Amino acid sequence: MKLGLINSAWLGTSVDTARGIELTKQIGFDTIDIFADPLEITARDRRLIRKTCSEVGLPVVSVVCCALGIADFNKAVRDFHVNRAKRYLDLGHELDARNMLLVLGEYIWEQEVIAPSAQWSWAVEHVRELAAYAAELGLEIAIELEPFHLSLVNNIDRMSQFLAEVNHPAARANVDISHLTLVGDSPDRILALQGRIAHVHLSDCDGRKHGDLPPGRGVVDFPPYLKALADAGFSGTISIELEYSPEPEKIVDWVREAYTSTDGMMRALGIRS
Repeated sequence: MKLGLINSAWLGTSVDTARGIELTKQIGFDTIDIFADPLEITARDRRLIRKTCSEVGLPVVSVVCCALGIADFNKAVRDFHVNRAKRYLDLGHELDARNMLLVLGEYIWEQEVIAPSAQWSWAVEHVRELAAYAAELGLEIAIELEPFHLSLVNNIDRMSQFLAEVNHPAARANVDISHLTLVGDSPDRILALQGRIAHVHLSDCDGRKHGDLPPGRGVVDFPPYLKALADAGFSGTISIELEYSPEPEKIVDWVREAYTSTDGMMRALGIRS
């Protein structure tokens, strides 16, 4: 497996886009994931990302898209989010990425007023459309399992059901290890997604709420999950997710700490390639 970093780690710090890519390589990461909205960045920004990644030899594995309105009850809102997600896929194609990480969002109004089954159906319909578009570009969709009570896909059972209903080979799962811990899905449950895992996220948490901490600062027991991923046949990239550091002036140390601890665990298990 390769070890990557989502470049959102540098958000809110003095490290700009190019320097963040350079530091990611210098620290030792194999790959990078790009968190950038194609409707906000300029042509120069896109070229800078592509050029800098190429110069330092850091391949882009994933582009990260939060499409929280993809199951909205207003068709115009859904259409906007689908079209926006397609622009993310275009960006991923331009950067030679392998997948688009897709965050679907949550049921509105605590599953009242609008039938949850309707929101679920809209999400299924539109992810199938996006998967077909991704396949045309040679990419996959990696659906993120979010640990929140009202998230559409918030545990492995729901992920399995969602992928089955989408029923497209380009629609696959993202496994976030801290999210599995938060929802109580044990490592052995990963086998239920065997052959359908496109990407993996890794960060730590306190066991009660979402954290995005460097591994070792929380309570997540990573080795059993990493071993389960290997047992399930996953051989892709594990991307560390660190966002909104409480000490932005120390972000380089924060990222280096996360790299060192994760690299050590992966090497101890014999899964770092």
